[in-house]
Amino acid sequence: MVFYAAEFDVKSSSCLTLFWLKPDIDEERWEFFSHPAKQEWYLRHGVTWERIVDRFDSGELVPYPRSADVNGIPVALSYHRYEDYQKYLARAKRGYRKSYTQIEDALQRGGTLALKAPIILVCNGEGLLFSGYRRLCLAWNYGMVPYVWQVEKMIL
Repeated sequence: MVFYAAEFDVKSSSCLTLFWLKPDIDEERWEFFSHPAKQEWYLRHGVTWERIVDRFDSGELVPYPRSADVNGIPVALSYHRYEDYQKYLARAKRGYRKSYTQIEDALQRGGTLALKAPIILVCNGEGLLFSGYRRLCLAWNYGMVPYVWQVEKMIL
């Protein structure tokens, strides 16, 4: 027997939920002092660790639909395309990929998950995904719009 969608009220939906929390900047020190791909952005904009810490609490949670920009601001290193996900996460070294798999499993098991929001720094009309790529991917891959902690006015 063959059934067609027109014969039934067919609906696919998800009951998975992500809650976004303000992140802890002290947990992200490595991103500033050691992440090689981000150093040029910091230097070009004159952004210091002290300035990030000083401005951090004035940040806000903003939605970040899957794209190269947030609210019209281009975001460097956000890798928003699925091909980017495949290159930078799905095929990444085991340790990096493993932490993504752990949060994905936790979401699927529990149905809800509270995550610290990814951080985007904004300076002179340009953004940088400071931290949280795996968390962004989790939401994007499940068709959800993630929220990010956006910190602006990184210069005096």
